Amino acid sequence: MFNPQLNNKGNLNHLLSIEGLSKEKIIQILDTAESFLKIGERDVKKVPILRGKTVCNVFFENSTRTRTTFEIAAKRLSADVINLNVATSSQSKGETVLDTINNLIAMNADIFVVRHSSSGAAHFIASHVKPNIHIINAGDGNHSHPTQGLLDAFTIRKYKTNFNNLKVAIVGDILNSRVARSNIHALNILGVPEIRVIAPKTLLPDEIEKLGVHVFYDVDKGLKDVDVIMMLRIQNERMDGIMLPSQRRVL
Repeated sequence: MFNPQLNNKGNLNHLLSIEGLSKEKIIQILDTAESFLKIGERDVKKVPILRGKTVCNVFFENSTRTRTTFEIAAKRLSADVINLNVATSSQSKGETVLDTINNLIAMNADIFVVRHSSSGAAHFIASHVKPNIHIINAGDGNHSHPTQGLLDAFTIRKYKTNFNNLKVAIVGDILNSRVARSNIHALNILGVPEIRVIAPKTLLPDEIEKLGVHVFYDVDKGLKDVDVIMMLRIQNERMDGIMLPSQRRVL
């Protein structure tokens, strides 16, 4: 099956979603990430892997942690970093997403970290750039947040060693959470035998059971005997209408 994230040699050319990645590929990413941990403990927190490359953080949605951590990571890999302020860019004049990306490519940018409110935005951009340009999805609508899913898997492995025999509960706004979707896909691929989602019915997608999860509406029952709990915030910015009687009651 064609996977737009991979090149013809099976290596990652883009990181767009957890879906389509093999267990071996995810483990390879986690192992590579682990090998970089000690860099942050050095006096000089730099390695030359991306020297001469330009990384553009193009965030069409607000972000603090994700944008900042990508900037820090790119700089520690010795890349030149551009943080595009979309609010003051030519987007306000009607420039399209592809126009913005292509203008930056013309300035010899190499890697784009993109966050957008529209699901599928990163895939769309990746399908319109040449193979020497790389797209990393930093969140697209309520569809996917692959780097957060990988980070959560990394954290679980750090404290639980492996994914065998784990019971993992994801609690909160499952319906509007791209993180929840990425976590579910990652945990399934990595072989977690039981994944639970816990939320009111109004905060659960229809037929979510098809993703291989067990649904609970009662927190106490859902958390019984679990090994890992993943808490999600209420995504007010993605809600249309009233979906909860009150946040206080849910929390």
